[in-house]
Amino acid sequence: MAKTLDYSPLAQAPLPQMVEKLGTAIANAQFAMDQNAIRIARLLTDPESGVRFNENEPPRTLLELGFTPTFYQLTEATIDAKVTFNASKSSSFSVGAEVGVNVGYFAASVNASYSSKYSFDVGGSSSISARFVSVPAPAPFNDLLAEVRARKRAKDT
Repeated sequence: MAKTLDYSPLAQAPLPQMVEKLGTAIANAQFAMDQNAIRIARLLTDPESGVRFNENEPPRTLLELGFTPTFYQLTEATIDAKVTFNASKSSSFSVGAEVGVNVGYFAASVNASYSSKYSFDVGGSSSISARFVSVPAPAPFNDLLAEVRARKRAKDT
C-alpha cells in the first residue's frame, strides 16, 4: 500500500502575517526615529546644552551654531524566506533458506524479512533586512527652526 506524504505544513507558512508584522514594525520604527529627531531638535535649542564662547555673552545654542537634527527614513525592507524539504522512502526485502536432509525426515527453514522506511525532513530560514537613509528635515520643520533662531536673535539684541 502506497503512503502519501503530507506537504500541507509547507503551504501553511505564515507569509501574510510576516509581511503585516514587518509593515507595522517599519511604521513604528519610522515614528520612533521621527520622535527622536524632534527630541534632539529640542536639545539643540536649549541654552543649557549650548556653548559659551566668552563669559560676557550668553551661551549659544547648538542650533544657532548650525547643528540640526538628522532625520532618517526606512526606504527599503526585505523578507527572505527559504524552505527546504526532503522526502524519501526506502524498502528492502530479503529471503534466506536452509535445507537439511537426514535419514527419515526432511527439514527446511526459511528466513524472510521486509522493511520499509519513510523519512521527511523540513528546514527553513528567514532574514529581514532594512535600509535607513538620512533625509532632509521637512520644510515646515526647517521654517520653524528658522523662526526660533530669529526670535532668539531678536531677544538677544
